[in-house]
Amino acid sequence: MLPVEPRAAAPTPDPAPRTTPEPAPRSAAEPAASPKAKPAADTEAGSAASPATRRAHRPHPTVRAKASAKATKQAGVRPTSPRAKRAADEAARRHLRVATVAEPKPALTPVRPASPDPTATQTDMSLPVPGIEELLSASIAAMRMAAQGAGISPEEIERRIAATLAFLRRRLEGDYSVDEFGYDEHFAEHVIFPMLRPIYRNWFRVEVRGLENIPDEGGALIVSNHSGTIAIDSLMVAQAIHDEHPRHRIMRALGADLVFQTPVLGSFARRGGSTLATGDDVDRLFAKGELVGVFPEGFKGVGKPFKERYKLQRFGRGGFVSAALKAGAPIIPTSVVGAEEIAPILGNMKTVARLLGVPYAPITPTFPLLGPLGLIPLPSKWIIEFGAPIETASHGAAAADDPMLVFDLTDQVRETIQQTLYSLLMQRRSIFF
Repeated sequence: MLPVEPRAAAPTPDPAPRTTPEPAPRSAAEPAASPKAKPAADTEAGSAASPATRRAHRPHPTVRAKASAKATKQAGVRPTSPRAKRAADEAARRHLRVATVAEPKPALTPVRPASPDPTATQTDMSLPVPGIEELLSASIAAMRMAAQGAGISPEEIERRIAATLAFLRRRLEGDYSVDEFGYDEHFAEHVIFPMLRPIYRNWFRVEVRGLENIPDEGGALIVSNHSGTIAIDSLMVAQAIHDEHPRHRIMRALGADLVFQTPVLGSFARRGGSTLATGDDVDRLFAKGELVGVFPEGFKGVGKPFKERYKLQRFGRGGFVSAALKAGAPIIPTSVVGAEEIAPILGNMKTVARLLGVPYAPITPTFPLLGPLGLIPLPSKWIIEFGAPIETASHGAAAADDPMLVFDLTDQVRETIQQTLYSLLMQRRSIFF
């Protein structure tokens, strides 16, 4: 095979030579073009050249020395830094002039202080804070003025304030005692009896008879009728014995379960000396020589209608007589006139009573027409008479188990109270006077 010689590549034709116009010759008198004018000349040359030879446009960004207000607001940049602001404040403060206060010259004669200028502006807005002594002095002065306005001597007001402060001090320090039944003598003497005394003396104007029948010491059983819609007659009987008796004895009243199950009333009754009506409690009270009060009618007497006023209900099975026979304590029949008129019962809302779990829901001339104001008792005139005691010690402790004797004594006590009520009603001049 014959060797084939490689073919020579065809010569590539040279492109047309780029012709650049030569600059015109400068004369000696013409100054040389400044560097700033060179871009303009290049631009003119570029515009005269073909599009292929035109340079690409490169925009030059505009540089600003200070940001615009809108950009500053959007970026959250402070117009002035805190350090620069403090420096400016310090520089401005140096130019302020502070007035110097001239020291007063010593005077030969005492100078009276100048009266305050009413037109002067007060620069110190802080109010003076009174001390404890000033507050106490102002309070005592106000109490004395109030006492004079009410017709009470200032000495009496100060005595009452001192007694109140002494009571609070003893309660805070725990300097009081409570017996096994919950009776708080300190609380009863300083809270319960003073609170009931205005009602006893000024509202019901209670008249007490037969206090000589209550023994000065030893146990005794007070048996009384029960009435009034609101069982306040037991409180008035206890108040009468405490205030009017020469020995200021305390009656320990016996109450039903409902009384001590009520949240506030139960604690109040316990502290005042009341206790549950059970045989064990009565025996322990008699063993301590206490004066026990019982109201055998119970809720039947308190909630009876007004048409049956002053008619005694059944006295139960005579449990109180058995307790008195066992302890040998005398029985004192007690009659209360005036309690039937404090809230006369005209009707009974039995459905409401069942829903509330109470023995009765009364309808009186003022309740529920006046709402809570209808619970305020009417100011009737009261008479409390303590009858002659019925002696039980001669029967012996074994007589408590004799049902016939218990029944006879129960009926005797009931008839005595009923006849005394009729007698007092005939002696009463008016319901309210």
